[in-house]
Amino acid sequence: MEMTKLLIDTNAYTAFKNNLSEAVSIFEQVAALYLNSIVLGELQSGFAVGTRQVKNQQELELFLQLDKVEVLDVNQITASYYAQVYKLLRQKGQPIPTNDIWVAAIALQYDLSVFTYDKHFSAIDNLVVVNTLVGVIK
Repeated sequence: MEMTKLLIDTNAYTAFKNNLSEAVSIFEQVAALYLNSIVLGELQSGFAVGTRQVKNQQELELFLQLDKVEVLDVNQITASYYAQVYKLLRQKGQPIPTNDIWVAAIALQYDLSVFTYDKHFSAIDNLVVVNTLVGVIK
């Protein structure tokens, strides 16, 4: 499977920063990496309660300046996707964390695969979820 554009979840960024080899390879090999404002909020919240807030924030700012990294904001269209995903998961009886519904909504809106280590994303129809260079975990 060729991956050219990925929306990264909070745990994927963390894996990259922790130098997990597969995450580093994915970050290096894809053409474009996207985060949404929800993931940024999760990262910055973690930084705020951690012991390395300034260092982590500086590293994130450098990461966001890379040419292949873009932040996607939640908007009215995203909210519509959110509602669809929420309804689907409710019908299936498979709730997932609210922030992850926002991640999925942005991915569906922009037709992006999600790089995450959370298996619950696989409950979302039409969402491609990856955590390796060669496969889909759905």
